[in-house]
Amino acid sequence: MMSGLRQRKKEQTRLRIAEVALRLFGERGYDAVTVNEIAEAAGVAKVTLFSYYPTKDCLVLDGIQDDPAGIVAARRPGQSPLDALREHYRAVAARGADGVDVQRLLTQVRVVSETPALMAGVYQAHMGQRYELAAALEAASRQASEGGAPNDPKGASPEGVDSEGGEVGELAARIMAGQITATLTTVQEAFFHRLAAGMPLEEAGRHRTADVELAFNLLENGFKPKNGDKS
Repeated sequence: MMSGLRQRKKEQTRLRIAEVALRLFGERGYDAVTVNEIAEAAGVAKVTLFSYYPTKDCLVLDGIQDDPAGIVAARRPGQSPLDALREHYRAVAARGADGVDVQRLLTQVRVVSETPALMAGVYQAHMGQRYELAAALEAASRQASEGGAPNDPKGASPEGVDSEGGEVGELAARIMAGQITATLTTVQEAFFHRLAAGMPLEEAGRHRTADVELAFNLLENGFKPKNGDKS
């Protein structure tokens, strides 16, 4: 019981530090606030702050990155990578407003978008995310090939791109990973933009649910203009 209490207190301290940091960044700008000021305002020692957040940018960026590669790796037997990803992000959208602090979220987005160093950190994280997802897609294709299962056109090896023993190639996996991560980022940005425009959280959440379905339908089937569209 004492261990559980200590863990809860540590989590409360971690959250308090992040909340104080984000408030100060929102008020004065990321570059104008020092780590010493954050520690003092949060009522902790600087060494304590760094034990929770090793770098200043972690105070803003920690926890905002998702793990699509992990979702692919943990998928159920027989489930394609895209089906696993759709299921996960559909569930995230279905949770709706649970636990979402809109003002905090918008402040976080604004601080990141106004700070070149943080934008660079987001780009680096996204690049790493793409490489990890590409490796997971290659592994999924390899497992399907070794198991004698046909490649799934909704999974790691769409028709026409595999060239080596039925397995998806490295470039194809990287292209697919780029498409998936860009799509997820676009869905997330649409959600943020609706909130920033004043749309109620519940309504923005309903739009996000529809966006997830549209996004994965496009990933699975491609963009197919309607009959008569010459563009």
